[in-house]
Amino acid sequence: MKFIYALFSRMFWFSFAVTAAMGAGLALYATSLLPNLPTVEEIREIPLNIPLRIYSSDQKLVAEYGNERRIPVTLDQAPPLLIDAILVTEDDNFYHHTGVDFPGIVRALISNIRSKSRGQGASTITMQVVRNFFLNPEKTYTRKLKEILLAFNMERALTKDEILELYLNKIFLGHRSYGFAAAAQVYYGQQLIDLSVPEIAMLAGLPKAPSRDNPISNPDRASERRDHVLNRLYELGKIDKLSLDTAKQAPITAERHIAEVELQAPYIAEMARQVLVNEIGNEVYERGLNVTLTINSRYQEKANQALRKGLLDYDVRHGYRGPLENIEASDLSDREIDEELYNFPPSQELVPALIRSVGEDRFEARTRNGENVTVDLAGIQWAREYKAPNSQGPEPTKASSVVKTGDVVYLASNQEGEWRLSQMPDVSGALVSLHSKTGAILALTGGFDYYLSKFNRAIQAERQPGSNIKPFIYSAALDNGFTPGTPVSGAPIVIEDNLEGIWRPENYSKKFFGPTRLRKALSLSLNLVSVRLLRAVGINTAVEHLENFGFDPERLPKSLSLSLGSTTITPIELASGYSVFSNNGKRALPYFIEKIEDGDGNPVTLADLKAAQCGAEQDCEAPETDTESENPDTLNTKNVITGFASEAPPTQVISPQNAFLTTSIMKQVILSGTGRRALKIGRQDLAGKTGTTNNYRDAWFSGFSPDVTTTVFVGFDEPSHLGRRESGASAALPIWVDYMDSVLKDFPETPQSVPDKIVTRFIDKETGELTQGGDPDGYSEYFLSGTEPTNIVQPLVRNTGTGNQSTNTDSGGETGSLF
Repeated sequence: MKFIYALFSRMFWFSFAVTAAMGAGLALYATSLLPNLPTVEEIREIPLNIPLRIYSSDQKLVAEYGNERRIPVTLDQAPPLLIDAILVTEDDNFYHHTGVDFPGIVRALISNIRSKSRGQGASTITMQVVRNFFLNPEKTYTRKLKEILLAFNMERALTKDEILELYLNKIFLGHRSYGFAAAAQVYYGQQLIDLSVPEIAMLAGLPKAPSRDNPISNPDRASERRDHVLNRLYELGKIDKLSLDTAKQAPITAERHIAEVELQAPYIAEMARQVLVNEIGNEVYERGLNVTLTINSRYQEKANQALRKGLLDYDVRHGYRGPLENIEASDLSDREIDEELYNFPPSQELVPALIRSVGEDRFEARTRNGENVTVDLAGIQWAREYKAPNSQGPEPTKASSVVKTGDVVYLASNQEGEWRLSQMPDVSGALVSLHSKTGAILALTGGFDYYLSKFNRAIQAERQPGSNIKPFIYSAALDNGFTPGTPVSGAPIVIEDNLEGIWRPENYSKKFFGPTRLRKALSLSLNLVSVRLLRAVGINTAVEHLENFGFDPERLPKSLSLSLGSTTITPIELASGYSVFSNNGKRALPYFIEKIEDGDGNPVTLADLKAAQCGAEQDCEAPETDTESENPDTLNTKNVITGFASEAPPTQVISPQNAFLTTSIMKQVILSGTGRRALKIGRQDLAGKTGTTNNYRDAWFSGFSPDVTTTVFVGFDEPSHLGRRESGASAALPIWVDYMDSVLKDFPETPQSVPDKIVTRFIDKETGELTQGGDPDGYSEYFLSGTEPTNIVQPLVRNTGTGNQSTNTDSGGETGSLF
């Protein structure tokens, strides 16, 4: 008996010693882990990774950037039933333990030893929060020990409600949703408060296996998990039997809802994203910042629509280029056709389709959307054969002459549901619109479709402006002795210099003019007058003058070809330059970010964000940014555009008198010159200028009211002929008119105020000299005081001859007074 007692005694003390040794070893190991674990203070400052959201000035969602979809909520904003469902499913002893469920850990350990796996974890809600914030998802005993230690620390640092609130907002629930409010939006498109009982149970069952068992990826497993949650709620008296049975019978209604973009403005959203990443680094995707842009949603929508319509109209004018591809589809099922069409991207109203049969006056097709449609001859007749930019075939009289079975084409439908043949334009363009007085960008679109080409032509396309440069040359001339009434010869000229050799510039019309007043010369866009003006002013003087408008002098050619726009300029540069005339000679640097707010709606600055990132007393290294930006050169726009409004007021870069006179001359472009199409808007406060480059490679129109300045560019990305008669007046101006006609309804018509030192004189149209008040060929002209003519001339007998030497009579618009 003594022997047995001694044996058991030895075994007890041996087991005790082993257990003590293991406990001591575990304690020592745990102690070694503590220095590498977050402190209590770090736990208290746990951040939530909330995506960056970008809005228009009227708070329409434009874009959301970030890997985690999260909508932070407080505990009292969550439905009580959701809290009950989470607790009964994940941790029904949550409010009673100290962060760790030791009996559960023992059960899990025994189960894992028996199964020779690490499948069960017995994690409390506190441990799950710890894991999600501080640890990786690997299943090891070391990580479990870290969880336990951190859970104790968290329970000391935070209240139970604070821990539960972190869980509500942090836990991953599948499909990039983090937190229950985000999951409610992703799966049901609803706020938490609007969820039904079965929907609450569905979300509460997700934490166990969110990627595998969510209701979108695996509805059957998700349904089983939902019913398990419902049963637990019923067992603990949180719902009654009727609610249980009703909820179990409810169908699975979850589908993927993403944050719905309310306004298509991807070009300028990308500009804002790059500014913030460049300034702050990749943390911008996690800070929950709400960025408000300067763009107005209605103006932006109109800019998108006007540019797309203008480019499609151009494309129609030049005929049908043929199908994207021809597929042998006679034996293909609908599903196989759909799979083939998936290789061709849609673009808003343009939908890829495969033609299944062709008749004389119609064809049948299946669209990428799975719809079988019919296109009648009326929807095909525009499709003349494309031969060259200047040549199209005759209008087709039957469908079979345009398309054939198996062709993959683009189709579009109108509001009445009538389908027509279409095609993706090869040509592209840009529109940028500014508030003249502040520089705020009101609308910007950099191409036909951002998702087909991310190249932002509004700020990246450096193209020759053609005659769009002329108002700046005229402005320089007005500062150097010329007046709107000064006659300048429009006769042929031969120029020889070291840069260009022998050059014989000519007018767009191929006609030559005699002495022509500046007002008329600009309205008719006479190249020979511009060349002579630049030669008279001096190239260096003109370049210095153009630099006042923000143009880079290094890119301005030091030759007379500058007068015809041989430099390269972006649309944003031109719009900014023209806004100086609109703003009485003051230049406001364009910007596009109105404000930044944190997740609580508090305004923040870049300085605030950098200080928070780096520490108020520390030097900050360059921020970590994307290694591969979608469009890395987008903001290579030194001294042209800025993200935020300048703290300094607009700078007076030319005199108000110069701005007034140049604007007055540009008004004549619209009244009687190449911009007459803008008369459709029905306002008297518009001014602008067309621009067309050699061989019709680039088409422009830049114009403004006293409040809004807008530039439109049309051209191929690889410069090529736009086609005969595709000038700025025919290709770009209609887009400008379409846009401005809508936008200017918000800006009352404003008469141009006459600044000090501006006088008027009644002058002769031919000579620019004073004439008698009753002269039918006279008109009132503006002059800077001291430059007005003083000699009265007798009325002349006008030459009515014809020929290559054009007469100087006006084709209307300049008779009488300019007031």
